Amino acid sequence: MSDRLAVLFQYLLPKQALTAIAGRLAESEVGSLTTRVIRWFVKRYGVDLSEAVDTDPVSYRSFNEFFTRPLRPGARPLADADFVCPVDGAISQFGAIEHDQVFQAKGHHYSTAALVGGDSQLASHFDNGAFATLYLSPRDYHRIHMPVDGRLTRMIHVPGALFSVNPATARGVPGLFARNERVVCVFETDFGPFVLVLVGATIVGSMATVWHGTVNPPRSAALREWSYNDQQIVLKKGEEMGRFQLGSTVVMLFPQDTLRFNPAWAPARPIRMGEMMGSKGDGG
Repeated sequence: MSDRLAVLFQYLLPKQALTAIAGRLAESEVGSLTTRVIRWFVKRYGVDLSEAVDTDPVSYRSFNEFFTRPLRPGARPLADADFVCPVDGAISQFGAIEHDQVFQAKGHHYSTAALVGGDSQLASHFDNGAFATLYLSPRDYHRIHMPVDGRLTRMIHVPGALFSVNPATARGVPGLFARNERVVCVFETDFGPFVLVLVGATIVGSMATVWHGTVNPPRSAALREWSYNDQQIVLKKGEEMGRFQLGSTVVMLFPQDTLRFNPAWAPARPIRMGEMMGSKGDGG
């Protein structure tokens, strides 16, 4: 199927309804049927269960429990680097933010303000900064970790569409990552603020963080925000910060002169959580 037809098909799909149904099914505990679905999924997508704490599909009570499985200790050692990759997956795009514009794919950009839910003051911290967009496929480990030490200050749940976030859709849907539902996590660091955004997608049943638990559902038409300025929620580099119930994408924003990316990084390159993402820039 061509990119154009794939994207057109998504406009026609009842994405919200499909996502709600998928979420309920993924939470269901139906014994041997759950095990059969997990075995099929492992074979279909080439999932490496040998890295998991529980390697036996029978040990998972629901598909979501399997999908968000923890890895065994030592499976993802942290590189000796200032910034580490927060997820397993593939690089969608990364590089410089041009004033306030983030590159999505050929012919498509979106603004930092749109990504963070319309807060232009927050977005202004990232003018001419750096961004990274990382895609998690169905086969990947789906927990999200910290790229650098940070203290949580805000979380914003931005309602939106539920387009797929695969590469074909990124090429075909303008403003995709600032258009889909997302959870914007704002951290303060020794170099200033940075943002880590969990982007929802079709059949992503929910997104969760370690400090809040499940953020969605419920799904609301109104933006929701939580402030943590009066709390000391500090997460260390490499520590888990959240997870997807089914696959999606993360987008990170960094201030100007903070981050120099790993020279080995390139679009479409596979990545693993804990590898070197970059080193401190002139202002880092």
